[in-house]
Amino acid sequence: MRPRTLDEVIGQRHLLGPGTPLRRLVESEAPMSLFLWGPPGTGKTTLAYVVSNVTKRRFVEVSAVSAGVKDVRAAIDNARRELGMSGRQTVLFVDEVHRFNKAQQDALLPAVENRWVTFIGATTENPFFSVISPLLSRSLLLTLESLSDDDVRAVLERAVSDPRGLGERATLAPEAVEHLVRLAGGDARRSLTYLEAAALLADDITVEVVEKAVDKAAVRYDRQGDQHYDVISAFIKSMRGSDADAALHYLARMIEAGEDPRFIARRIVIFASEDVGLADPTCLQTAVAAAQAVQLIGLPEGQINLAHAVIHCAMAPKSNAVVKAIGAAVGDVRKGLIGQVPGHLRDAHYPGAAKLGHGEEYKYPHDFDHGLVRQDYAPEQVRERRYYEPTRHGAEAPVAERWAKIRDFLRGS
Repeated sequence: MRPRTLDEVIGQRHLLGPGTPLRRLVESEAPMSLFLWGPPGTGKTTLAYVVSNVTKRRFVEVSAVSAGVKDVRAAIDNARRELGMSGRQTVLFVDEVHRFNKAQQDALLPAVENRWVTFIGATTENPFFSVISPLLSRSLLLTLESLSDDDVRAVLERAVSDPRGLGERATLAPEAVEHLVRLAGGDARRSLTYLEAAALLADDITVEVVEKAVDKAAVRYDRQGDQHYDVISAFIKSMRGSDADAALHYLARMIEAGEDPRFIARRIVIFASEDVGLADPTCLQTAVAAAQAVQLIGLPEGQINLAHAVIHCAMAPKSNAVVKAIGAAVGDVRKGLIGQVPGHLRDAHYPGAAKLGHGEEYKYPHDFDHGLVRQDYAPEQVRERRYYEPTRHGAEAPVAERWAKIRDFLRGS
């Protein structure tokens, strides 16, 4: 079911419109280097194949999982030879390019810089952390998004009717379509895998057939409807209410219904600062670590990391002082309470700053007892405003005592 033209590609409309880099690559003969960054099943390999097929370029795929420097150089040498003998360009597609080490990525540089190949690298990890900067700077970075439910639905409907797929040899009940969409979680490849498994069991594909094929229970959950908002709301409120059991129940419902685990992880990270804050400073560390772990290993193992963070968040003492503090500060800024930065706090490092009096009379706190010195820090308009009002819950209690003393000292009380 792999698309043969750009018009057959479902999703990623922001990359396929007129004048976009992919369109220019297809419509022109000029070589180009691209990185395709996005979650699994969003069409990275598909787009590379389409570019090759539509432009009649020679297509060579290298997997970073198994290839070494020798394989990369051999592919580049063959591409140069083909370009010199026939003038035919080569698309060098490197899947999972983030798995290449520095030496392997360095081997790609001459081919990219000299335009010997049209290089397309696919990665599920942030290329700013996993790809060497010389290679990244010579390439365009295109970000792919998870497919929407409508996109996955279109993939399934095409697969049922298209002769390359089931060719209408099977029927798909509407409830089964929605269940497959939920299970796919924005991954087109996963949706087709589950559809194929179900079609091997029966010609009339129902929810029960899908359950049997993929061994998943049909959880009543609409990822874009009321159930989505109701369950995530109950999940957050259960953690806020310190009911770890209820929070774990809603976590399990979301996971089993095919909710994107990264969405769940993001909500937990937000909760750690919004509802726990400094009452337990380690809660945010746990939440961020769980989010990174889910990104690294995915499901099903990632559910353990999510559960770890959920239990920590639910059992932690609660404080909303952080979210109230930034909300009050933003509110004042939006009202126009801004004012000039005090002169002694302004940047004094650039030429001419001294003539403007920037940095004069600044008192360096480390030169004073306890690292504290009385001087004005805030603009005059908000000098007496109070934003952070800590609670006496958990680890925030000693913070509250210290902040009260510091604030009184700085304000001259």
